[in-house]
Amino acid sequence: MKVRSLSLAGALLGVLALGGCKVGPNYKVPTMPAPPAYTDDGHNGDWSSAKPADGTDRGMWWAVYQDNELNSLEQRCATANQNIAAALQAYDQAHDLVRENRSSLYPTVSVGAGASRNRISNNAPLRPVNTAATYWDFLIPLSISWEPDLWGGIRRQIESSAANAQATSADLANTQLSLQGLLAVTFFQIRGLDLQLQLLRSTIDAYTEALQLTEDRLKGGLSSDSDVQQAKAQLEETRAQLIDIGVQREQFEHAIAVLIGEPATGFHIAERPIIGDPPAIPTGVPSELLQRRPDIAAAERRVASANALIGVAKSAYYPTIFLGAGSGVQSSTISKLFNSDSTQWNAGPSANEILFDAGRRRAQMDLAIAQREQATALYREQVLSAFRDVEDQLSALRVLEQEASVQARAVDAAKKSTELSTLRYKRGLAPYLEVLTNQTIELTDERAAASLVSRRIVASTQLQMALGGGWNSAQLPVN
Repeated sequence: MKVRSLSLAGALLGVLALGGCKVGPNYKVPTMPAPPAYTDDGHNGDWSSAKPADGTDRGMWWAVYQDNELNSLEQRCATANQNIAAALQAYDQAHDLVRENRSSLYPTVSVGAGASRNRISNNAPLRPVNTAATYWDFLIPLSISWEPDLWGGIRRQIESSAANAQATSADLANTQLSLQGLLAVTFFQIRGLDLQLQLLRSTIDAYTEALQLTEDRLKGGLSSDSDVQQAKAQLEETRAQLIDIGVQREQFEHAIAVLIGEPATGFHIAERPIIGDPPAIPTGVPSELLQRRPDIAAAERRVASANALIGVAKSAYYPTIFLGAGSGVQSSTISKLFNSDSTQWNAGPSANEILFDAGRRRAQMDLAIAQREQATALYREQVLSAFRDVEDQLSALRVLEQEASVQARAVDAAKKSTELSTLRYKRGLAPYLEVLTNQTIELTDERAAASLVSRRIVASTQLQMALGGGWNSAQLPVN
């Protein structure tokens, strides 16, 4: 009857532990209103973005630029970048912590073995007569202990660690998005510099011809040595600009080498100027951004983690109940160790309740609530920052497109002015200073136009990052 009663009590406690209450507030996602549409998403001006195509895999968001070299570099970054590797290990640690906390729901079983040689004092009180003073003690104990989760404290702890593991998974996705986005930005900056290099080389050729023209006119007595020196100065200054861009390009190459986990020494990207307009990027509606940005998902999951810790703190107000049982065999001779007469056992519950702690549990509860409120504020700030990021890049794309159109007209006008002034100089109707001035204006306008080409595609890349790069919160692991 005693064994049956213990079994029934154990079963009852098991049911309570597995299906009992969980103290503390149940989690609700913090509310955050989202605007119905982005301000610059095709509603102001002529700029507009494309609509997302059904079935499009946006995980490899950089593939929209149709550059095989960029695709290869991005894949190498995903597998070899050390910051991504570190973020992956951080997620593994968080996942291991979930497993550790989940193990607390189950009993702990341990077994041991021991053998000791003992001697009893001859002068010991109540020493049995005719008992050997020395003897062996062989022992193989087995013990089982369990703290039933009656109030849900352990389950709240699991809930917290699981949400934190999801947050670190989102951190991993955000790290990968940031680094691969940085790689794409740096890559297109290199391509923009390649366009500048191409422009400067063609300009140097034009300036060389202009120098030859002044030298020929000097020989014919139609020009002064001052014109020749001005032409030389302009040519050498342009060559210096070409060298300076080479320095910037190499530094960008070194940055990409680090991003893909390679030594900068000997790393090189072949020169190829950027061409064309940036592709249209589907933006969706602002409310989707809450699921598409991994940094927002990480912040939201940390709110959930902090909320669960309130339940952990609250469970400390309730009694702690332990169930324990022990058994084993013990004998003074090893030959009798496994006889039925050598068995021993004990079993029974115990309970403990704190009556006074000088406000420690209240302080822990207040701390947990404050941490949840802090996490909620950080989540809302992250959402606001995300909306701002998208709006920044949308407006940048719209404004830069308008600027590029205006700059193109400026380049056309500057080229025409240079042609006319050169013709006037050849006919002796204008000083060379006029040609020099127009050539300088033309180069400045052409470099500005070339810079806008790379700035537009960089803004396109940054918009991809601001939109989450095709990531979705559905990719968070279920712990």
